[in-house]
Amino acid sequence: MPVAALLARGRDRLRGLAGWRAMLLALAFGAAATVALPPLNFVPLLVVALGGLLWLIDGARDWRRAMVLGWCFGTGFFGAGLWWIGQAFQVDADRFGALALPAIVGLSAGLALFIAVAAGLARLAAAGVPRAVALALAWAAMEWLRGHVLTGFPWNLLASAWAPVDAMQQGAALFGAYGLSLLTALVAILPATLDRRAVAVASVVLVVAWGGGALRLAGAEVAMVDGVRLRLVQAGISQRDKWRGNLALRHLALQLDLSRSAADPPPTHIIWPEAAIAFFLDERPDVRRAMAEVIPAGGLLITGMVRRTWSETDQVRLWNSVAAIDGTGAVTAVYDKAHLVPFGEYMPLRSVIDLDNLTQGGLDFSPGADRATWALPGLPPLGPLVCYEVIFPGGVVGTGDRPAWLLNVTNDAWFGDSAGPRQHLAAARLRSIEEGMPLVRAAGGGISAVVDPYGRIVASLDLGRKGVLDSGLPAALVAAPPYARIGDLALIPLVVLALPWVFRRSRTGG
Repeated sequence: MPVAALLARGRDRLRGLAGWRAMLLALAFGAAATVALPPLNFVPLLVVALGGLLWLIDGARDWRRAMVLGWCFGTGFFGAGLWWIGQAFQVDADRFGALALPAIVGLSAGLALFIAVAAGLARLAAAGVPRAVALALAWAAMEWLRGHVLTGFPWNLLASAWAPVDAMQQGAALFGAYGLSLLTALVAILPATLDRRAVAVASVVLVVAWGGGALRLAGAEVAMVDGVRLRLVQAGISQRDKWRGNLALRHLALQLDLSRSAADPPPTHIIWPEAAIAFFLDERPDVRRAMAEVIPAGGLLITGMVRRTWSETDQVRLWNSVAAIDGTGAVTAVYDKAHLVPFGEYMPLRSVIDLDNLTQGGLDFSPGADRATWALPGLPPLGPLVCYEVIFPGGVVGTGDRPAWLLNVTNDAWFGDSAGPRQHLAAARLRSIEEGMPLVRAAGGGISAVVDPYGRIVASLDLGRKGVLDSGLPAALVAAPPYARIGDLALIPLVVLALPWVFRRSRTGG
């Protein structure tokens, strides 16, 4: 039997499924789709998973049933893609261990609502190519919405499936990660129409996107900034031990020893990860003096730290911050994390939900005012980012002066040797491409890396490794990419071109 006939037969069988069988298969397709994401990045499986979702939507009797199938797909997609979040609950298992499974299920079911809406909207379009285009558009739109609603959570965007293919990622310079997700969804879904012209269009789009990216990279030689040599310290301290008071000095000594290790050429600036040590540095001049002893002459030590202040009513306020310390032990710059993690760093609806967040001590952190640009001695202007602040397309640069590079301090030790830290790095690399500037990532228990303005990894220190990463600092692009200038408005032309397909009337009444 010809391949086309076999595919048509499989399509018809899927369209004929109903009830729990269709729901279970949608769940399985959703879980399978995550194999295309980091760390496995088997992109062809998206054709099977998203194509299967389209066929199930075709068989749904109306848009409501399609939403149920989309929700099942989304539950599988987020459940399989975010299972590693449960490891954070095991750091303090006595208090939070029992919440791990409910948290994963609840988060997955909630995020699945976005895919449910996408499936429902697709069912309203005409069957065939219009519905395939509608599903791709709705998927990308829901990714954008997911990145903004309730402070946003744009994790595992389809764009990250291209992490191993530098040429394909370059589309983010034009349309950002959401636009690259739209392209990815189109290419993956159109073959399920079994329309030869649609398959040809998908193939051409894929080849053009790859070819354009390859052409962009062909002459992409990036110089290093003169006189800057960075040392990223990755101490590999487990999250269970991190805040044990009796180990605080040992952890400090470990990072000091790593910072002073010999190298040729020597570092000019030292960077420690998020919340690197269990001290309130602004209250401990003795600790700052010890840190100052390892700072190269004329350089700085930039570190993540937790700091505290008191309100007028003597209530303690905590801040997840980044500080720059000079050779005298003085704090010369501080950035307070502006985009906090719900349930991790603060409890939403605190007056209603009387539970501790996951961080040490259970107190809510306070958000900083906005993104900042630092002008520090011996360095190009930099934009500090703490942890998952780096996952937001179009949200990593403030409204003031534009930085020349991004510094992301993070601590992925919460998630152990799992997919989480690898997915985090993949998202961070897309910000480099979108903004046309290098990104330096200092990770505690994660993956430290230096990324050039094309998203290529210049140097890295693998997950689970203890040591230092010495590297130069790549220079930013002379001209900012289109996405850095106009943001998500770049998606409008793509949407306008696709609208005729979406609103074509179905001959069967849709």
